[in-house]
Amino acid sequence: MSTDEQPQRPADTPRSLAEALRSRDDASLGALLHARPDLLTPVPNDLTQLATRAATRASVVRALERLDRFAQQVAEALAVAPEPATYEELHALVAGDEQGDGRGDATVDAALGRALATLREQALTWGAEDRIRLVRTARELLAPAPQYPSPTGLGPTVAEATAGMSPNRMQDIVAAAGLPSTHDAVSAVKSLTELFADRTRMSALLDEAPAESVEVLSRLVWGPPYGQVTADPARHLRWLLDRGLLLPTSPGTVVLPREAALHLRAGRAHRVLEPFPPAVEPLREHRPQAVDAAAASQAYMALDTVEELLKDWDEGGPTVLRAGGLSVRDLKRTAVALDVPEPVAAFWVELAYAAGLVAADGDADERYAATPAYDDWQELSAPERWSVLATAWLTATRTAGLIGGRDGKDRTLSALGPHLDRSSAPEIRHRVLTLLTTLPDGASPTPESILARLRWERPPRGSAGGGASAGGVSTHAPAANAPMELRARIAQWTLNEAELLGITGRGALSAHGRALLGSESEDEGSTTRTTATQTTAATHPAPPSPAELAVSGARAARLLAPLLPEPLDHVLLQADLTAVAPGPLERPLAETLAVLADVESKGGATVYRFTPGSVRRALDAGKAASDLHAFLAAHSRTPVPQPLAYLIDDVARKHGHLRIGAASAYVRCDDEALLNEILADKRSQSLRLRRLAPTVLAAQADPGALLEGLRSMGFAPAAESAEGDVLITRAHAHRSPPRTAPEPVHDGPPLADTTLIGAAVRAIRAGDLASTAPRKAAPETGDALPRTTASETLATMQAAVLTGEAVWIGYVNAEGSASQRVIAPIRVEGGFVTAYDHTADEVRTYPLHRVTGVAELADD
Repeated sequence: MSTDEQPQRPADTPRSLAEALRSRDDASLGALLHARPDLLTPVPNDLTQLATRAATRASVVRALERLDRFAQQVAEALAVAPEPATYEELHALVAGDEQGDGRGDATVDAALGRALATLREQALTWGAEDRIRLVRTARELLAPAPQYPSPTGLGPTVAEATAGMSPNRMQDIVAAAGLPSTHDAVSAVKSLTELFADRTRMSALLDEAPAESVEVLSRLVWGPPYGQVTADPARHLRWLLDRGLLLPTSPGTVVLPREAALHLRAGRAHRVLEPFPPAVEPLREHRPQAVDAAAASQAYMALDTVEELLKDWDEGGPTVLRAGGLSVRDLKRTAVALDVPEPVAAFWVELAYAAGLVAADGDADERYAATPAYDDWQELSAPERWSVLATAWLTATRTAGLIGGRDGKDRTLSALGPHLDRSSAPEIRHRVLTLLTTLPDGASPTPESILARLRWERPPRGSAGGGASAGGVSTHAPAANAPMELRARIAQWTLNEAELLGITGRGALSAHGRALLGSESEDEGSTTRTTATQTTAATHPAPPSPAELAVSGARAARLLAPLLPEPLDHVLLQADLTAVAPGPLERPLAETLAVLADVESKGGATVYRFTPGSVRRALDAGKAASDLHAFLAAHSRTPVPQPLAYLIDDVARKHGHLRIGAASAYVRCDDEALLNEILADKRSQSLRLRRLAPTVLAAQADPGALLEGLRSMGFAPAAESAEGDVLITRAHAHRSPPRTAPEPVHDGPPLADTTLIGAAVRAIRAGDLASTAPRKAAPETGDALPRTTASETLATMQAAVLTGEAVWIGYVNAEGSASQRVIAPIRVEGGFVTAYDHTADEVRTYPLHRVTGVAELADD
């Protein structure tokens, strides 16, 4: 075949990406729009516009980043392959000359077929197997360039590297390589290229090379292929330069040609081929029952912690920072109250916020407070409350692990503050938990294998490397020791947070955790839970929709219910003024006991301690001593100890004996001796008391300060109203206005549902029909829209009504936007045409004065 002859293209081979898309069925177009949802915004008018949008840089970059490692390797191999490439050429670049990666040809072929199918589905490649093309934008992104080295580590071809080189220099290189001289530079480049691509002749040439020269090539072969040389290179470098094995690209810079590097690599584009995902490896194995019990125990602790947090903020929580969020001091105070480290406290605060249980109250002095939804949440059963927290965590884009770090402007990221949303967080959480389902029941994974699997499924941008000196050639490489990518950190946080929430127990996924993911039904046996580990990223299940998550959350709650302890209606009173709750208490009992006693310790059992202050708190809340005795007798499995009864009676006897009101403040008491005792006490000097009457003292302090001051001196005063009645003080539950839970923040358009994708495919098909329908020849108007006079338009429309034929019209809407449509007129009257619009796939009515013109479609 002569150089100017071209291979004949089969008639059914597409000439462009638009033609390739046009040959797809609706299911394939729907799969494309599902995999690349950015193509849907707005819905393209036709397939040509869809192809154009699919080839834009931003869309291609996003699509490449969402490929798994092997699909990326195939795309990178296509970027350095001839265009178009045959399947055999691509296979050689992927598997190499020896076809050996330890797995055999069949497995590599299967993996290559899946990767090619993924690239075709996402419109990154098109063409038949003998003419595979990578979309131009992807080739520009992945092909080698001096500014952006190829991910494969390959350099430019001989033809690209020698562009602009003088013909005499080319003849010198050809002669030094042992090739016959040629008449022009083009033939010389072709001859040198054929030499480097010929395995036998290239091996013979390298056999003559000095050992130092071979060492230089071995250092450059896997990239980066560029290096620096001095003006007077060493002898072994001169040998390489004379034979074109190193070609100059700029003064002092040389490159290893792609064809020579491929020979040294045995034809492989990548040093390490990764056609299969790494398996998730088990770390330890536990009994499934032990895992479920441990997870249920942690789920109960999660509910108890969130309730304690919101009780602590019940009367009004910490103030909101001016920039939004919780101050470091308030976070530390919350961590001390919950008895957890600060990062864990930040997680619980963010979880309550994500579930819509806490929000800013919106007042002038803005504070965080529980929302009305918290009261509704408390009315639910324990499993249902856990389900609310678990589903909120699974779908939240707010990432608590970032708290305490720095944003792009070096500002500290605070809890409940802005800039904590990461759109990839829900997907990563769902994927990490899904990977746990691939292990046997009760098996916990090694975190390293989880991270390795995630890196294969979604490789991080760029690659780490280091510079090296290749026998006198200083090579270029990107900087090493890059920080761990965010995706890996979110995965590690997911494993920790799932354990805190009780989704996992002892590191293994629990039965209710599996149900939360929707991986099995309640009546399925545990033997059906494990799945194959060698899957591709294209088969990953998408995160569940809100409706699916609600169903799976309810199923998880039903599985968790038998594992949680039943609330108790009793405590065990002890002689040391303590009460032991051997389990969770019923809500009325727990609320009353929290007022009457202070929590001393928590764990499997909660210990409460009775003190004069706690008993006084109950009396201030309106309880009488008789009420407290009756309450303890009714809810104690042991007799009420005598010291506790004495404590209640003693505090009640003193309670309210002193009365305090506003003078600024006053103290009145029928017992003059008691007032004398107060005046004689040196600790009362700060209150600045003076006697107004034998039974009345006045103070400069306000009533609240006076009340606290006398209590600190050991007295038990009671506040009274202006009418002289005792004031009953109860905790005031502060609530924010109704607030909805924060919506997840997505980076780019969210995934479209099946209904929207189906409608979009129909609209694109209809628009494509209008734009590609064959038309009869019309006068040239220099406009894409048909142009006819009003009388011609009316006559053509009326004729189409009689014949039932479709016509092509140009139409300008009320906003001035012009479009072309294919319609089948049904009726023409009153200045309007009613027709079936093939573009919109429905019957519509158009004003005739907005129709720019009409043309008949061709007979075929």
